[in-house]
Amino acid sequence: MTEPDGGRAPAPAVTRALGILGLLADNEGQPMTLSEIARGLSIAKSSCANLCQALEEGDMIRRVSEGFALGHRTAEIGGSYALQFNQVREFFGVVAASPTLHRELVQVAMLDGTDALYLARHEGRAPYRFGTPLGSRLPAVFTATGNALLAALPAAELDALLAATLPARSVVDGTELGAEALRAQLADDRVRGYAVDPGRGTPGLTGIAVSIPAWTPGDPPLAMGAAIRSDQADPVRVAEIGIALVEAAARLRNPWLSGGTDG
Repeated sequence: MTEPDGGRAPAPAVTRALGILGLLADNEGQPMTLSEIARGLSIAKSSCANLCQALEEGDMIRRVSEGFALGHRTAEIGGSYALQFNQVREFFGVVAASPTLHRELVQVAMLDGTDALYLARHEGRAPYRFGTPLGSRLPAVFTATGNALLAALPAAELDALLAATLPARSVVDGTELGAEALRAQLADDRVRGYAVDPGRGTPGLTGIAVSIPAWTPGDPPLAMGAAIRSDQADPVRVAEIGIALVEAAARLRNPWLSGGTDG
């Protein structure tokens, strides 16, 4: 098996197994048949069957009536990945202790390429469930968490990302976004202290989000955001949640990097 640059993969079976996991992850939760997986990787069906059997034995994928789907072990690995970051480990307690945020759906996301990738969530006490499932990706330019992450980027990194992303059109409300408009939006977010998405990322939901200070210099950029129903997103409530998020993010700061401790 060769890599895209023409070189040979050092461990073809591992590369193909990772390819199977990638195909299933990209299929939006829908199972894939053995034939579909084999075609997606351009390998023989018999070879694909052997790989799927090994992955199934390791609980990385599971057999369902429609073919194969991701297994529970992938969720465990994803959870372990998120919990290696101090901010994510501390996030649950900080949000639960917030008089405002404890009743809201609050999520943590990281910037992965041009997407916001969701790592953790606090469910809140609302009688309904919504928001973005863990492990999901949404375009950073059309989400509050994504905008909070973009607003915190160094200028050169932001320029490169916008050049590769914009112009873009929201699949939710059809809004077309250019670099100039997004820069103005990010400038407003910085002045306000938090980002707001009026519903371009997820239908019927308004997002409010802030960036989370890195715990160590090697940590990836993270953001924390709340999602509320747009029909309940009056300016007073949005501001209340935004301020609470700013306060929670301050509590997630590494005191040794900020030069002191939080009282």
